[in-house]
Amino acid sequence: MIKLAPENQAKGKSGVAGSAISDDGRFMALGIVPGGSEGNSEIHVIEMATGHETGDVIAHHVGAEAWYPYWLPDGHAFVYGRTQDLPANAPVAQERQNFRAYLHVMGTDPAKDVPVFGAGVVAGIAVDPSIIASIQIPRGSKYALGVLNGSVTPNSAYYIAPVDSIGKPNTPWRKVADFADGVTDIDIHGDDLYVLTYKNASRYQAIRLDARKPNLATAQTVVAPSEAVIESINPAEDGLYVRSMDGGIDKLQRIPFGANAKPEPVALPFDGTAYVGTDPRIPGAMLYVTSWTKAFKIYAYDPRTRQVTDTKLQPTGPYDDPGNLESEEVRVRSHDGVMVPLSIVHKKGLKLDGSNPTLIEGYGGYAISINPYFDPESIAWFELGGVSATCHVRGGGEYGEDWHLAGKGKTKPNTWLDFIACAQYLIDKQYTSTPKLAGTGTSAGGILIGRAITARPDIFGAAIIQVGVLNPVRFELTSNGETNIPELGSVKTEDGFKILLEMDSYLHVKDGTRYPAVLLTTGMNDPRVDPWAPAKMTARLQAATSSGKPVLLRVDYGGGHGGGSGENEAQQKQADEWSFLFWQFGVPGFQPDK
Repeated sequence: MIKLAPENQAKGKSGVAGSAISDDGRFMALGIVPGGSEGNSEIHVIEMATGHETGDVIAHHVGAEAWYPYWLPDGHAFVYGRTQDLPANAPVAQERQNFRAYLHVMGTDPAKDVPVFGAGVVAGIAVDPSIIASIQIPRGSKYALGVLNGSVTPNSAYYIAPVDSIGKPNTPWRKVADFADGVTDIDIHGDDLYVLTYKNASRYQAIRLDARKPNLATAQTVVAPSEAVIESINPAEDGLYVRSMDGGIDKLQRIPFGANAKPEPVALPFDGTAYVGTDPRIPGAMLYVTSWTKAFKIYAYDPRTRQVTDTKLQPTGPYDDPGNLESEEVRVRSHDGVMVPLSIVHKKGLKLDGSNPTLIEGYGGYAISINPYFDPESIAWFELGGVSATCHVRGGGEYGEDWHLAGKGKTKPNTWLDFIACAQYLIDKQYTSTPKLAGTGTSAGGILIGRAITARPDIFGAAIIQVGVLNPVRFELTSNGETNIPELGSVKTEDGFKILLEMDSYLHVKDGTRYPAVLLTTGMNDPRVDPWAPAKMTARLQAATSSGKPVLLRVDYGGGHGGGSGENEAQQKQADEWSFLFWQFGVPGFQPDK
């Protein structure tokens, strides 16, 4: 039983945010998020053999935020991320400033942990206060990577140093890449750095550097840019595993180490998403594979036999591979002629007569792609005739960095206009009709769905807005606002204010408009989108709508941005959302008693 700090014990059930096991397998550093409140998170160290705590606890009162820990090779110390200590009267916008990497040595007082990377720590490395600083230590590597990231930007600045110099005076950090180099990931194998970058390659390329003398100007190309978007690079003992997305479907190839090595395709068990896990000390790869109609399974790839086999670590459940579902991939013409991918999932034999309850989802930010996935709980939706659709709007990463930039800043309206075009397609093709069509978005996806229903309230019968960013003009003043400036912009400039005003759903609500039924959700411990924002939007819609349809706010008093109240709460929330939609769609069994 993990004992939380007293101030966190009453926040509701806790979740896990990051964990790391020491190289010798003795200890685990575990990030705990009480009630979904990331700002109050803690790090506890567990002895693996006994399951008991060691007494090493980094609690909120010393500024921990459970930023993913990495163990040093000796297994007696780890690095982790931590926010700065602030006086009680400090502005909330400063809460996540000067986020540094710290070193904790087992058995010592966490309050005396020293910063080892970040703002004001390393001479000659200037760090903006809004930048997140962290240290990554790849398993089995003699190097550590210092990473500076804008929290919401795909690219980072990278530095490298000998891992045995961390925590010592004058750690010799050397720059590998700056923000302008478009580097999104670096992995290490021996003295080789494998770098993923979108500079001069919108859909990414993989290059190799010498870790002893890193110089991007002399880098060797390992995987050249192509039509496919490179999503990850993972070094194993035998080679580099490269995952790419081509037309919404993942492809995997293995590139053996050595001169003139030729890429070898890895045949995946089925089309979908294939997340890859490797260890530079071990040959082969673990594959986490899922699709729109198949739940995830864990496979292993053996480079000697070139075979992918089911590990049986995740047995197939009775609802993991339903044979009566099918998925479609289509392209929809948006307002400016750009073709936008739309994924549609439904029961086989679906009648296109406009009568099907349909939920369309979108996100569109931070270069994040919505990859194929399947949740067996969604069978309840399909059993009642539901259709599920995902619109891969601009602002995401489905077509690389150009696709991201086409829905960012001044081009942000493309995000909700793409979504509206996909919604209209579902109506035109008679998958559904307005009274049975709902849209949904989460977090930054609140901009998408909020502006979609304020721009075209006439095509949606209902909407679900989950912990949504709905008042971007005020967002910068919140604890999480400053870190989002690189993606959303700032009210401190005229152009920035105009951009934020255009994406502000709250300020686009008009009195007397027939808005669809809307269910908004929030968590009282949410550190990313303050609960007042969904509450404010709820009140504004309630006052403005003339449709007579309900506008409701669902509050999770023990949760945060993405949960925290436990599995039961997540299932109750899902049931509430679908019940709300089926009620509004007129589905029998979900109507109030008269």
